[in-house]
Amino acid sequence: MAAPTKGPRLGGGPAHERLMLANLAAALFTHKSIKTTETRAKRLRPVAEKLVTFAKKGDLHSRRRVLATISDKTVVHELFTEIAPLVELREGGYTRITKLGFRKGDNASMVQMELVLEPVNPKPKSAKKLAAAAAAAGTTEDAPAEEVVVAEDETVDAPEATEAPAEDASATDAK
Repeated sequence: MAAPTKGPRLGGGPAHERLMLANLAAALFTHKSIKTTETRAKRLRPVAEKLVTFAKKGDLHSRRRVLATISDKTVVHELFTEIAPLVELREGGYTRITKLGFRKGDNASMVQMELVLEPVNPKPKSAKKLAAAAAAAGTTEDAPAEEVVVAEDETVDAPEATEAPAEDASATDAK
């Protein structure tokens, strides 16, 4: 029986391991969260991430590539129609592994593996990165000028609004 070249063995041969990972991935996509051992979760993560990446492409070739791994068409349909749109803006890291403790029977380390379906919050860029991006675009001088013009327009509008009632008041006093 041939052993996998990398990583821990999950029992049996490479074909058994491939099928086990496919079944775990199908369960993950169906339930959005599964409870398994840490070793299995670590081996499942790259498989699941690759399948989600294929689902994000959404074309026929990608669907057939996923169907080569997961044979259940309902799971593949759910992956392409429900999960892929939720992670469309995410550039990776579609799964999260949370440690739960140890199993009572054999003391195996148990984890909760779940899909990360929350919307992506873009990180605010630092001042250095903003300055470098502005210098590359050549808009370093234009941006402050626009801000000043807007500030002047606001100050000009405010006195005109206050002068108009003052003229009306003087006109009514003269009558």
